[in-house]
Amino acid sequence: MKRALLLAVAVALLLAACGGDDGTSATETTTTSALTADGRVYWLLDGKVWPAARELETPGVASAALEELFAGPSEQEQADLEFETALPDDVEPSEVTIEEGVAAVEPDTELTAAAKAQIVYTLTQFPTVQSVEIDGTSYTRADFEDQTPPVLVESPLPFEEVASPLRVTGTANTFEATFNYELTDTDGRIVDENFVTATSGTGTRGTFDFTTDEYEIPFDGIGSLIVFERSAEDGSRIHIVEIPLRMSR
Repeated sequence: MKRALLLAVAVALLLAACGGDDGTSATETTTTSALTADGRVYWLLDGKVWPAARELETPGVASAALEELFAGPSEQEQADLEFETALPDDVEPSEVTIEEGVAAVEPDTELTAAAKAQIVYTLTQFPTVQSVEIDGTSYTRADFEDQTPPVLVESPLPFEEVASPLRVTGTANTFEATFNYELTDTDGRIVDENFVTATSGTGTRGTFDFTTDEYEIPFDGIGSLIVFERSAEDGSRIHIVEIPLRMSR
């Protein structure tokens, strides 16, 4: 039932996107109406930041990303991915000024740590931004470790169209810097699984970049990338996140 629902969602997304690519770079592409860039906004999943794809108008992708963030997750993202936001409904988008690697924003209301984490993660995706100043205080991603999941997959993004083999990148702060993944095909079968070692862990966030084995799928549709830790106590799965992906032959 769940897989049928995900398949229906994927079809709707394909029709809406007209075959677009959910890449995560800030490369500009020309359309009939405006210049756009593929980017991300960061919602909350179980209280932790998690990226979602957005097409941003340019120039001014940082301001465009912030506008998308303040607009909140779509109904589809809330229903099918359980994304939430800590940003208040009545908060107004703030203009972004970037100078010497610092993006400055001044929201019109006081924000929680989770809301600030969403803003900082969203703005620091751009190479011109190393830190974010919110109401006069400067923040980096490292200031929000409590709001960051043990394994944060930055690519691929939910419902991104992927091909074999699959490259996966992100950051992790796990016991002994290791975590596991499974890749399931459109029929729910595991087509690849392994463990990954990040550049650091056990209290220090590191990066990871791995590529799965090549795989085949029985038909076009929705598969999943599942990441999780193994409990140091009993080996059970903990901190599980499932990322739906659009797979095609």
